[in-house]
Amino acid sequence: MTPPIRLMLADVDGTLVTGDKVLTDRAAEAVQALHAAGILFAVTSGRPPRGMSMLIQPLRLSTPIAAFNGGLFVNPDMSVIEQHVIPPQVVAPAIALLESFGLGVWLYRGADWFVRDLSGPHVDREAWTVRFPPTLVTGYDDLTEDIAKIVGVSDDHDAVAAASSAAQQRFAEHVSAARSQPYYLDITHPRANKGTVAQYLASRYRIRAEQIATIGDMPNDVLMFAHSGLSIAMGNAGAQVQRCARRVTTSNDDEGFANAVQRYVLPRG
Repeated sequence: MTPPIRLMLADVDGTLVTGDKVLTDRAAEAVQALHAAGILFAVTSGRPPRGMSMLIQPLRLSTPIAAFNGGLFVNPDMSVIEQHVIPPQVVAPAIALLESFGLGVWLYRGADWFVRDLSGPHVDREAWTVRFPPTLVTGYDDLTEDIAKIVGVSDDHDAVAAASSAAQQRFAEHVSAARSQPYYLDITHPRANKGTVAQYLASRYRIRAEQIATIGDMPNDVLMFAHSGLSIAMGNAGAQVQRCARRVTTSNDDEGFANAVQRYVLPRG
């Protein structure tokens, strides 16, 4: 018999929220339906913890929040459970590699987000999304300790993809490198990936992988697909991501998350 779903793990941007970063009423209602069915609900994202705090109340989140793709786990009150940071000796070479592909670079440490150019690509958009501004610095030479995430940013999507491949090859033993959006490359601790998030939640709640549903839209979500019995790709996901999932729902601008909950998850709850 197919085991019941006991936990659903969702990506945020491109999945749980619309392209305009809005949590729709239907998405919130779908999460409440999961609660009513006794199915745990958790979120993971490349966002910092503060960047997901606006989801806690409308979704009545009680599970750990996996920020920085699992680099930092916090409780809903933002208290830290555990964190995984990038080895200090890797930070400067990783920044240099991203810059060699023409990418802008951001750093995250704890609750802080550092940039060298406030007018750089996507800075304003990201500040609006996470609802706090970055800290402007002149350089990153003194920022190598306790870095949770390095982000390469560019609207040249081919350059972002090439930088991702290069980072994986050069730093494979030391970091996880994956695109969280076509224009973002996230570099984190090797244990900071969404597959590890699924494994962490399975262990915490004593749930088998077959009893977990995962949903996402980007290549970094494929890692959590591999640790779940029911993997769902968004309709706005690329063909490669969709091929890695067991099911495909509609896009995030067409209530894809809510539709997936109602069609695929609740019937197995």
